[in-house]
This record gives sequence, structure tokens and C-alpha cells, in this order.
Amino acid sequence: MTDIGIGIIGGGYMGKAHSVAMSAVGAVFNTALRPRLEMICASSEESAERYRKAYGFARATAHWQMLVNDPAVEAVVIASPQSTHRAIAEAAFALGKPVFCEKPLGASIEDSHAMMKAAESAQVPAMVGFNYIRTPASQYARALIAAGEIGDVTWFRGEHTEDFLADPASPATWRTSGMANGTMGDLAPHMINGALALIGPISSVMAEVETVHETRPGGTVTNDDHAQMMCRFENGTMGHMYFSRVATGRKMGYAYEISGTKGAIRFDQEDQNAIWLYRMDGPEAERGFTKILTGPSHPDYEPFCQGPGHGTGYQDQIIIEARDFLHAIETGDAVWPTFADGHAVNRVVAAALASSQEKTWRNISEF
Repeated sequence: MTDIGIGIIGGGYMGKAHSVAMSAVGAVFNTALRPRLEMICASSEESAERYRKAYGFARATAHWQMLVNDPAVEAVVIASPQSTHRAIAEAAFALGKPVFCEKPLGASIEDSHAMMKAAESAQVPAMVGFNYIRTPASQYARALIAAGEIGDVTWFRGEHTEDFLADPASPATWRTSGMANGTMGDLAPHMINGALALIGPISSVMAEVETVHETRPGGTVTNDDHAQMMCRFENGTMGHMYFSRVATGRKMGYAYEISGTKGAIRFDQEDQNAIWLYRMDGPEAERGFTKILTGPSHPDYEPFCQGPGHGTGYQDQIIIEARDFLHAIETGDAVWPTFADGHAVNRVVAAALASSQEKTWRNISEF
């Protein structure tokens, strides 16, 4: 086994998740590369030092440039705001360092395109953090579809719905300022990525993007609360997606329904250890959706637990991502989702925003 120095930029919600994942991944998956928590970066020296002590890093800094340029930091994890992604990634690539970047890839389609090109030029591993599609249940759904178990897919419905801003009395924050922090920048990329993974590339979209609560205590809202879009996939499948941060009652509504010529699949992240499968065979009186509880026979489940139905959780998704990133570094092989995959999501977002403004269908090829 060989250790590798990890630097993480951002110590909050996702910074903690990635720090825990890097600490645990070697034990969970017996990886050939074993992360060494070398340095963490936060917005101030005080917070960086607090995170260092809490997560077990060797050193801390308030300057991402110091982290990226440190020789002991051999791979960089970006868990900071979208507006910082491009500069950090380009600096790391210039030094030949692998990069894992939280979604969305940059703050704009221009950012993600530049980051994708920088990754290609550097020829080093570059991955984007779309964690929800990595649950054992969704990995199983991908396998079922790829194997033709539900026949030719004819329809897809996906959503990413939450209610953390459903209350109009909730104050204005950084989340309510700037399109990169709105629903199309924050929640939509997860389900768009899921749709691309499950069904394939999207050819065109027709979207509506809306701000429900235009003012909140403390300020004006300058981004979107929810959005819907019809889409057509390149393989001909018809689709619809809805994204919302004001969906009252929804806590983690990453959900999809898929219809095929031989069956159907349903999944809801709020019940992430189960998938519903319908097979159009057998006597009509006995047909119906079957609830399948995930277990060791499903992808990436057994390393966490040997008991069927016992379940995996949110943090386990991040550990799976860490395993994939380390595998990419070890082998030099591109591991999905790459920066090109992250840019593909941003192209769909850009097309949807343009469609909403122009009130017409837009082709993804235009972006």
C-alpha cells in the first residue's frame, strides 16, 4: 500500500464529508492508495485550524494557493463555493495534480468548459462529485436498464426536490443570491446527471425557471426557487424533470420513474436502500411493483455491511466517490463522472435557462 497526501479546500458541509470519506475509504474498500490528510483550507486561519483538529489533518491554511502548491499535497479535493472552482482546478492541473471537484463544475458553462479543457491538457484524473447516483440502488437501476431488463426505455421522470427555503419568512442568505446558487445551479445538476447516467445524452429541452419568493427578510432574491423542463433524449426517450427548494414536505426528493417496453423502475432517495421494479411477465393477476431491498448482492453494498436490508447512508456515497477517485489516480484511467461529464450537465442547465427566457425549445448542441 502507498499513501497519498490529500488537500481539501473547504471545511464545512462537504469538506467534512470528504474528510471523513478519505479517513475511512482505505478500511472500507482496502484501497491500494491510502489517503494521508495533509492539509485543509478554510476561509480564515481560525476556522481552518478548527477543522484541522476536528478532522485530523496535519496542517491548515486560509489560502488555497498554499495548499495547491504544497509538495506534500498530491491530490486536491475542491469543496468550496462554485465561484472558486476554476482557479483552484487550473492551478492544480498546472502542477499535474489530480482534482476531485464538488458539483456543479464551476459557476458557469464557461467555467466548466475551461476546467474540462485544462483537465484534458494536464492528462491527470479529474472527477466531479455527483454522489446520489452512486447509491447501491441507483447503481443497480443503471445495470438493469443497460441489460435491457425493462426493455427499451420510453419515458423518464426525475426530480430533485427539497423544502429548505419553502418558508417565505426564511431570511435571505448566500443561497438566495446569484444564479450559481439557485435551484438550477444547486439541485438541478444532481438529477440532470442522474438522467444522463440512467438514460443517456439529452438532445433538447423546454424549460420554465421561476422565483416563488422574490423578497425575503434581509434582502431581494436574485435566483430561482424552482424549475421544470421537458426533455428529449438522443435515444428518443421522452422526459420531464422538476427541481425545487420550496417543495414543502420534501427533504431529499431525489427521485425518478422510468418506463420501458418490458417493465418499469421507481426510486426515491428518501428511501435510498430500496428500489421498486415492475416486470411485465407472468399472469396479469400477479403483476405489480416489487420492492427490492439492497444488500450484499448489489453494487458497492457489501464493503459497508454484510446484512441485506440493513442499508447504507449519505456518508457512504462520499466514501464510494473517494474509492473511485483513488482508483483513477492509481490506474490513470478516467473514472466516471469526469470533468467532461460535469460540463455535459452544465450544458443542459445553460440550455434550460435560455429556453426559459426565450419560451422555446433549445438544442443542447447549441451550448
